[in-house]
Amino acid sequence: MKILVTGAEGFIGKNLCFQLVESGFDDLLKIDRDNSKDDLDNALKVADFIFHLAGVNRPKNESEFREGNANLTSYIVAKLQEFGRKTPILLTSSIQAERDNAYGVSKAEAEKSVNNYSSKTQAKVFVYRLPNVFGKWCRPNYNSVVATFCHNVANGLRLTINDPSAKINLVYIDTVCEHFISHLNADKPSGEQSISPVYPTTVGEIADALESFKSSKEYLITENVGNGFLRALYSTYISYYSPDQFSYNVPSYVDPRGTFCELLKTKESGQFSYFTAHPGVTRGGHYHHTKNEKFLVIKGKAKFRFEHIATGERYELDVEGEECRVVETVPGWTHDVTNIGEEELIVMLWANEIFDREKPDTIAKPL
Repeated sequence: MKILVTGAEGFIGKNLCFQLVESGFDDLLKIDRDNSKDDLDNALKVADFIFHLAGVNRPKNESEFREGNANLTSYIVAKLQEFGRKTPILLTSSIQAERDNAYGVSKAEAEKSVNNYSSKTQAKVFVYRLPNVFGKWCRPNYNSVVATFCHNVANGLRLTINDPSAKINLVYIDTVCEHFISHLNADKPSGEQSISPVYPTTVGEIADALESFKSSKEYLITENVGNGFLRALYSTYISYYSPDQFSYNVPSYVDPRGTFCELLKTKESGQFSYFTAHPGVTRGGHYHHTKNEKFLVIKGKAKFRFEHIATGERYELDVEGEECRVVETVPGWTHDVTNIGEEELIVMLWANEIFDREKPDTIAKPL
């Protein structure tokens, strides 16, 4: 299948082209502003499906709206009819197509052109009135508050916020690409298409979330970035890092026993750390009433010892790094770990809560 993508070098187009190839659609005809009308005509003659993403949204003068949105779309459908084609078209429109402004009017006229084309040829057309789209590669200081804020926060630049309560509806670029590509795999009815999830938020909420992402490098406390809007926003934020921001230092505490280093803290799912121990060194010697820890020996050989604080029952086991075996602490059992090997012991540690110095739930009781 030959797939034509207009606006292929734009924010949505660039993301879509990569995901098309990843989905097995690698015969792409890419058209952007550097291409000639002959290039476009030749692509229209052979394309089996058209993603018409090209358009103008930040012109130097309002007349460019009509030329880049309405007139270009009209030209495409006229050429398809001239060539005797009935090629399906997916058009990126805007929620502003309902508004009486130059941009909205030009988008509404583009919609009218493809709908008329569909009526005349019976070709399928799919119209997406997209809200604000965000994600990697969106150009900052252009027409996306998310892109501008991500760029500024990542680079230590000031945010200008006129109204933090201003509402905004957002859709993530991967969601857009997934919906678009689905039209190549399924027989869907023509007309205006819906897209979800759309994330309703405010300018102030976006700014606050981004500032918390930035501070996580200092305090190691991450937001809940594993799903939903925060997952998408966090991925967008870090996509604005320059390569020299790809790494950062975390605190480590060194004493004669070895090193202890905290890696990451979460608000709801505990924290991750690791420690080392020199040969013969014992670490731990305490118990918890509620806290749970999971240990994973990464390198070396360890002896874990446990004692029930009420009954005195004892248990111990030896674990080597090659086993990939998790050892858990259990409330009410004091525990320690000793390096019984000849090399440095390295142990990964997860605790189900962030360490609180005011209420540590860690009571010393050496075995």
